[in-house]
Amino acid sequence: MTIEPPAPGEPRRPHGPRDPGDAWVVAPTGEKYWGRFGAAGLLALDADRGVLLQHRVAWSHFGNTWALPGGARHQGESARDGALRESGEEAGVPVDAVRARFESVLDLGVWSYSTLVADVTTPFEPVISDPESVALEWVAVDRVDELPLHPGFAASWPALRAALATRPAIVVDVANVMGAVPDGWWKDRAGAAGRLLARLSTLSQRGMDADALGLSATFWFPSLLAVLEGQARSAASAVAGVEVREAAGEGDDEIVAVARELVAAHDPVVVVTSDRGLAERVEALGASVRGARWLLDQLD
Repeated sequence: MTIEPPAPGEPRRPHGPRDPGDAWVVAPTGEKYWGRFGAAGLLALDADRGVLLQHRVAWSHFGNTWALPGGARHQGESARDGALRESGEEAGVPVDAVRARFESVLDLGVWSYSTLVADVTTPFEPVISDPESVALEWVAVDRVDELPLHPGFAASWPALRAALATRPAIVVDVANVMGAVPDGWWKDRAGAAGRLLARLSTLSQRGMDADALGLSATFWFPSLLAVLEGQARSAASAVAGVEVREAAGEGDDEIVAVARELVAAHDPVVVVTSDRGLAERVEALGASVRGARWLLDQLD
């Protein structure tokens, strides 16, 4: 692998100094790929308007095609952060207006491209802020194939589109999972619950390997819901990336209610508990069950 110096017409940052990642990578076979540390793009999906696409200017690499806003990753930058930063720079996508769902990675050995698929949670209008863009438009999912697409995006689109139907959610039986960790929870249930919620928050940012959920793509960022009961309810507070539900009565009944609510809009729905009776109740609703050890392995 070699790194070529800047050349006329190459992608550039709209503002500020050049980053070390802004360079072409040339594979042994001669193909050129933009981004010394790989590249990343954002597939923002709006439930009403479709997918946000960028019409690339004629002089750009594979110009006059449609693709996702994205570009070279910075040194030490995660694919998720790179996709959000690049889409903000190129299309004015607000970081807090989207929620990551999954990440798909094309790894060629000498170079990789990561697509972050994220759901729009707050509608926004894209803004052209990069000379590479002719237009930015919301395109209905079933119309994307009608456009002249960037070859890389065209190759990845069928798998990405198929994965859009998958929307995983995980419901955590906090009391049951706490009981599997000998950290003194019996003396301080609220403290133990707070520690578990903090670990879940970290997981929500880091994501999970697809294999752990039995899914395709590479990493997933499932919706996380934690149900608290009894003394542990005093640990309830705003936790980044985790929705906390407090059971007014029996925790099992609240978990069943949450599972029933989620199976209508999410697939798959995974309930984390080692309680056999509860497992049978949620499986009857269409949810699957994993034991406490499964979740703890994801948190370690």
